[in-house]
Amino acid sequence: MKPGYKIAKDIYWIGKVDQREVPFHRLLLTKGTTYNSYLLKTGKPTVIDTVDMEFGREFAEALAGLIDPLDIQYIVINHTEPDHSGGLAALASKATNATIVCTEIAVPEIQQMYKLQHRNYLVVKDGDQLDIGGKTLLFKETPYLHTAETMITYCKEDKVLFPCDIFSTHVAVNSLFEDEAGYDITADFNGYYQAIIHPHRRYVRTLLEAVNEMEIEMIAPSHGFILRRNIADYINTYATLSTETLDDRKVAIVYATLKNNTKKMAHILRDCFQENHIAVELWDVDKAEENDILRSIESADAVFVGSSTKYADMTGRLEELLQKLPGMNLEGKLAAAFGSYGWSGEAIEVVQDYLNGTNMSVQSTSNVIKTTGMTHVEFPVRIRFAPREEAQINKIKNAAEFISDLLLSAV
Repeated sequence: MKPGYKIAKDIYWIGKVDQREVPFHRLLLTKGTTYNSYLLKTGKPTVIDTVDMEFGREFAEALAGLIDPLDIQYIVINHTEPDHSGGLAALASKATNATIVCTEIAVPEIQQMYKLQHRNYLVVKDGDQLDIGGKTLLFKETPYLHTAETMITYCKEDKVLFPCDIFSTHVAVNSLFEDEAGYDITADFNGYYQAIIHPHRRYVRTLLEAVNEMEIEMIAPSHGFILRRNIADYINTYATLSTETLDDRKVAIVYATLKNNTKKMAHILRDCFQENHIAVELWDVDKAEENDILRSIESADAVFVGSSTKYADMTGRLEELLQKLPGMNLEGKLAAAFGSYGWSGEAIEVVQDYLNGTNMSVQSTSNVIKTTGMTHVEFPVRIRFAPREEAQINKIKNAAEFISDLLLSAV
């Protein structure tokens, strides 16, 4: 497949087919993959996304055979991950007149990754449009599909959606279009969703709302096949796969508090779970019967344990309770520590240590990053003083939403 393949009026594929077994997100892509980039030859020529950084020079040289790089006016970066933006440095060095189009969050990432601090940037927000000379691009923000800066681009005149990672397949294609693949790509399509998108399924709702407003005749993603048949079926597949289907999930929240700040955290957690239709049993360890709390933990699907910090330690009768947990069979349950602190926050780490001594699946920031790439979800959940500021409240809610998603999609 050579760069320059025409997929629509004045729109050309300029990507790279990678036939190798590709290590990616701790997976091995046994069918290889395809890095899709697109050139829109309009009055203001525009490139949408690039290729993996390993092929950056090859990409820029091939593009120069199709258009004078100095004529390129815009480079749209939907997502900064290097398998999409990796060719940007090589391209930008030749396309010196081009303005880089991206979300606000993406600007410092691009600047630092590719030393492009002195380039012109056009920051776009949800719903912004850009006239590129004969075509109009509409931008919709789709954060956390699968990182915070991600957006999708829609060409209004041609009804083509450029959704970056979304609706992709990891296949080294022989023919660009799904209808020319020669086989049913459903397994590849669903497999990509499960591996890359499903950990972020809460945010698929934002995507579905965005595309619901669009008349789409072609989906041109950044990996694998371009879709031009049964568009609604592929969109509905995302809707179905991201649907929360399990009922009767329950969370036990147990806490010890000094000045009610940890209690406030517990209440925020409770409210968030209840908004997700998950039952909650809330326990102040110093006011409830220990056996009642233990029975609640035993019957719960997830357990949150929190403590304020006093002289570098937990407060109240919480430790007495925690000492009993390793003797219980709590396999299959999710667990997380939380708490408020002032001078220091050792108690939260001590709670984490106790939880790690059980056979529950204890959440940590490290595991979240390794399994999903998310950096806005933190475990244990630590708040200094009272959770009043928006950022503090969001930190608590992010943890509850992350656990909610795990519970509601558990097999």
